[in-house]
Amino acid sequence: MEMTGERRIEAPRQRVWDALNDPEALKAAIPGCESLERTPEGGYTARVAVRIGPMAAKFSGKVSLTNINAPESYTISGEGNGGAMGFAKGGADVKLEEVTDAVTLLRYAVKAQVGGKMAQLGARLVDSTAKQMADQFFDRFAANIGVPEPEEVAASAAATPVESPIPKAADSAVSGLALVRAMMPREFLGQSMVFWGGLVVWLLMMALIFLG
Repeated sequence: MEMTGERRIEAPRQRVWDALNDPEALKAAIPGCESLERTPEGGYTARVAVRIGPMAAKFSGKVSLTNINAPESYTISGEGNGGAMGFAKGGADVKLEEVTDAVTLLRYAVKAQVGGKMAQLGARLVDSTAKQMADQFFDRFAANIGVPEPEEVAASAAATPVESPIPKAADSAVSGLALVRAMMPREFLGQSMVFWGGLVVWLLMMALIFLG
């Protein structure tokens, strides 16, 4: 099977790329993502819960990354297993196109082999669920990268007159989130953020593959 999609994101390409390399933000954005673990063979797996109508399954995904061209594109190859509910293996190309300095177009193309019970469900239910999952992911992802960078927060604060010595709760929350993002390490569990970003994007692709 083959599947393609794209999403317009109101953020600079570099920020989108950086967000794709933020494991915690992306894990939070993917519906049903439960864990990331190291395997004895030195690879990595992740567990994701998927539900279509009355059927539900938890499956693990294993990935590798090639053709990394920051901040433009990379290729993800891997496989996922949901037990009796189904399996999938294949790859995905992820590309970021700079539309303007403040707008990025994210495109993905998936080629995969699938099987199992989940692949046999009605096309209308499957398509509807897949679209819902994709929309949830991109809505959460866009919200995450919409948080201003620390220097942007500082510049905004300097340019805006202080109305009260007590900061508003919303402003404090935004500043706190920006600070957390600035303190995120460039590596996690011995792997680069590019690896983890690819892993989480692949989990999204695997979920859509099972539903497609």
